[in-house]
Amino acid sequence: MSKKIYLYGNWKMNNTYSETEKFFAEFEGAYAPYKNDANLEVGIFAPFTSLWPLSQGAQKCGIVYGAQNVYYEPKGAFTGEISIPMLQEYKVTHIILGHSERRHIFLESDEVIAKKTKAVLDAGMIPVFCYGETLEERESGNTFSVMERQLKSVLNGLTSAEVEKIIYAYEPVWAIGTGKTATPDQAEEVCGWSRKLIGDDKVVILYGGSVKGSNAKELLSMKDIDGALVGGASLKPASFLEIYAAYKG
Repeated sequence: MSKKIYLYGNWKMNNTYSETEKFFAEFEGAYAPYKNDANLEVGIFAPFTSLWPLSQGAQKCGIVYGAQNVYYEPKGAFTGEISIPMLQEYKVTHIILGHSERRHIFLESDEVIAKKTKAVLDAGMIPVFCYGETLEERESGNTFSVMERQLKSVLNGLTSAEVEKIIYAYEPVWAIGTGKTATPDQAEEVCGWSRKLIGDDKVVILYGGSVKGSNAKELLSMKDIDGALVGGASLKPASFLEIYAAYKG
């Protein structure tokens, strides 16, 4: 039996309200051949301003959808932030947390990301927790110590059920939006190591970092890689679904 593949698209700061509507006008037909494939779970994570057309399109197609960030307090004087109750009104189920761009551009700490993760779990939602090393950290031999810190900071104090509910996404920072990709062996090494550190064989671990149709089969065929968190290739239905088609083919 083939393993289940999680194909998640992170649009980042792309696709306006009208562009999201256009995406789903094309996506519905392109996704039709895969709609009843029990071994595929597709998810899309859009900017806050596109959550309404995303929710409508995703529910019509029967795919998962979510937000790219959230604040851990339910309401209050936090100008510019979005709360979990706000997202729940859009029936959002998944939220990306700890993405390297949040860590390195917006300087989110391990402590803040851990608080967000716990708040999302407490709300009955699913965190997609991102972690990974920079090129400097890899070249200096600190890959695993950096990721151990990132993972342990979020896992500390969680129940085994909560640990299992999180979807983990290994994204080497040096391979995000650069066109560089970790080799299948590099990605597999980290994902396998992560599974041992987490201590649960059933957790879902994705790889992210310039995943596209041309490298999908090798990456997704690896034992400890359960799917992909896709950036640029997820902005168009054809290039997004090509990733799964390449794996299947």
